[in-house]
Amino acid sequence: MPWPAALLPLAADVPDAPASVKEAQESVTEAASFIEQNWATWLSIGLRILLIVVIAAVIRSAVRKALTKLITRMNTSAEAVEGTALGGLLVNAERRRQRSEAIGSVLRSVASFLILGTAALMVLAALKIDLAPLLASAGVAGVAIGFGARNLVTDFLSGVFMIMEDQYGVGDKIDAGVASGEVIEVGLRVTKLRGDNGEIWYVRNGEIKRIGNLSQGWATAGVDVQVKPSENLSRIREVVKEVADAMAKESPWDERLWGPVEVLGLDEVLLASMTVKVSAKTMPGQQFAVERELRWRIKESFDAAGIRIIGGVPAPEEDEEAPADPSASVAAPSALANPASPQSLATAPIPPPAGPRITK
Repeated sequence: MPWPAALLPLAADVPDAPASVKEAQESVTEAASFIEQNWATWLSIGLRILLIVVIAAVIRSAVRKALTKLITRMNTSAEAVEGTALGGLLVNAERRRQRSEAIGSVLRSVASFLILGTAALMVLAALKIDLAPLLASAGVAGVAIGFGARNLVTDFLSGVFMIMEDQYGVGDKIDAGVASGEVIEVGLRVTKLRGDNGEIWYVRNGEIKRIGNLSQGWATAGVDVQVKPSENLSRIREVVKEVADAMAKESPWDERLWGPVEVLGLDEVLLASMTVKVSAKTMPGQQFAVERELRWRIKESFDAAGIRIIGGVPAPEEDEEAPADPSASVAAPSALANPASPQSLATAPIPPPAGPRITK
């Protein structure tokens, strides 16, 4: 069947077969030559990048494992000390755990940033990329972010130094200026406190200008005892010493008292009373319980010894009678004593009317 003339290709449309093959051969030859000339460089760059990535990953993994092992060892030592006497207070396991976790998190983040950042810069340098504009742009961006988030940076840096210096921890009673209470959580940006009434305060670390830690070191329990000025001071000292010796031998006061109970002497002498100052060094946070127990025991011992404790208002003497009031025997003045007074005139009898009386 003959093909229509319109469907037959024109002679001009048929490509030159030998020329196309020759151009393709030249392109393949040039590509092969380019690959042959540069494959060593590409392979070297690829192996260098692979080596950089592998080394960075290995170093990062080793550093993170070492930090994790160090934190675990710190927590284990804290748990071992917690079971000993005074260990629950001096080395709080939860406090040590949170502190070590926070420090470990910061160290892991810093280590990862340094290692991966250095590896990224080495990879870019291996690819023959100019790092000067990139570093300049990163510096400008860092300055802008620093100005925009300066409060966040301040809170973070303050939290890092507070944790590393162990200024306070979980379970401590602190006064942070803007709020006070017991620390229930320590973070890198915010510290959480529970107030005396049960409220929870969220305090930014950058806002804390001063910290008063009431749970570190030791505390002082002070008791003021007011007695009559006629009491024997030597007898008072002996009774207080007996109370202190008995209290120091009983549990749990034998652990809460870190020093002997001392009678410091007379703190105040008045006409109706004198104040004896009693003091003792205690575990931090236990001074109020020790004060209450001391008052209880001193009151019982003084009652048994016949030593009278008085309050702020002087009590009247039991053996002295109150003087009689001289005005009690004098009657109050009466208005009827004066016959010209209105009261006397009003009570006078009515005189009979003048003139004759009409009767039936």
